[in-house]
Amino acid sequence: MVIGMATKKYTVTLPEELAEAIRAEVGPGGFSRYVTHAIERQREQDRLGELVDWLETEYGPVTEEELATAEAERREIERAHAERARAERGAEQQKSGESGPQQHEAAT
Repeated sequence: MVIGMATKKYTVTLPEELAEAIRAEVGPGGFSRYVTHAIERQREQDRLGELVDWLETEYGPVTEEELATAEAERREIERAHAERARAERGAEQQKSGESGPQQHEAAT
């Protein structure tokens, strides 16, 4: 949400079950923030759709081969991030495991 942006009340019609489920999840005062965030995300998706349309007009549609290559790259990036996160967790656990007994020995 854009901080400092002027606000104005609007009336919108939503399915009651959806609105009540959101209210229950976000609690008092969170409904407008939730709806604002959802609208902002939708606008981002709309702009991305416009970009894709423009790129396909300029350069042609993405081929199956290009999609497969991009998907393989995405999977590799996710694998590398997961591996890095595991290594960082292991280092943190090792560090806390090493400092724990030393502190205990110094205290006795």
